[in-house]
Amino acid sequence: MGAPRISPPTFPVRGTGLDPARLVAAVEAAVTYYRGQLEHADGPRAYLVERGLGVVVQRKWPWRVGYAPPGWNSLTRHLRAAGFTAEELVGAGLSTRTRVDPDRLVDVFRDRLMFPARDPAGHAVGFLGRAGPGAGSGVPKYINSPETSIYDKGRLLFGVAEQQERLAARWTPVLVEGPADVLAVWLSYSRSGRSGAVALAPCGTGLTSIQAATLRELPGAAEGIVAAFDADPAGRGAVDRAWQLLRQPRPPGPLLVAEFSASADPADLLRRPNGRAQLRAALQRRARPMLDAVVDHRLARLVERHPRLLEDIDGRCAAVRLLVPLFFEAVSPDEAIRVARRIVAHTGAGVDTVAFTALGYLEDDIQHVSLTACDHNSRQLIGLADN
Repeated sequence: MGAPRISPPTFPVRGTGLDPARLVAAVEAAVTYYRGQLEHADGPRAYLVERGLGVVVQRKWPWRVGYAPPGWNSLTRHLRAAGFTAEELVGAGLSTRTRVDPDRLVDVFRDRLMFPARDPAGHAVGFLGRAGPGAGSGVPKYINSPETSIYDKGRLLFGVAEQQERLAARWTPVLVEGPADVLAVWLSYSRSGRSGAVALAPCGTGLTSIQAATLRELPGAAEGIVAAFDADPAGRGAVDRAWQLLRQPRPPGPLLVAEFSASADPADLLRRPNGRAQLRAALQRRARPMLDAVVDHRLARLVERHPRLLEDIDGRCAAVRLLVPLFFEAVSPDEAIRVARRIVAHTGAGVDTVAFTALGYLEDDIQHVSLTACDHNSRQLIGLADN
């Protein structure tokens, strides 16, 4: 017998064993406190106005944006005075114990603009905290609430609870990077509009399969889902991941991507002259098929690693072999033909080269499936023989 397997240690989720209603109440009390702090924080208020988000300063609902002051434990002291225990504040992800003195609590969020994350029922269960306007270069741009018994960030999308009317009206879902982008898209459409785009963002994580399933099930997804990320390597990687998650088992409608220049994401575009109209156009009229972008991204990464890849026939054939699997991810014959033409145009390879490579890939795939099936059947026969 081999050595017994030892499972890695597991740590309980914050708040386990505590009353969930008390944890939600603590987060809701923090929302109110942060909102009150924003009313007297000139710098953060001016920053929001300068970013084109002044309406969230003037209007509390539906977003309830606030500000965490820079003190070490201002929220903790406020909520302890309101009757919440240390265990509840830690369990709600609002406070944390210091290493030197575990009995001392400090605030998780300090000098940050605070965007409440709400569950489907509309209760605030966590926060996305953006660094304040005076933060230094070494300060993380975003800090998000830790996982707790009431906040599973991989399941929630920021903006769903606040935009139920637009979602029910079958507005086109748009996947964006963060809360500022969600607000930018929200502001770009009139509240009385009959159609438009409604932005949602992961809560401080990459897109998960559960979040992708939520997007696919939205009423407007049948008309299409748009990904709108920054024009940088991380943004391109996010588009590629969105494609893989949203297309399975089958996309409810067209999967599209809205691409921006290197100096403009949805939140940045909002500040430009006529920015709202530009943003609406980028999200709807100028969005292009997501699979086209995935093809472009994969080839760009290949060329970055091998700058002379496409200078000779061997390199072009190698590029075709690495791109051809995307041909089989197309959801319709028309899309497959478009992808094939794109591979031809971008690699400089001939149509015959792409066609024969695709046939070879398909034959290899069929052979692999057959061998896997044979191996499975052989194992079953060996098992029967052993018995």
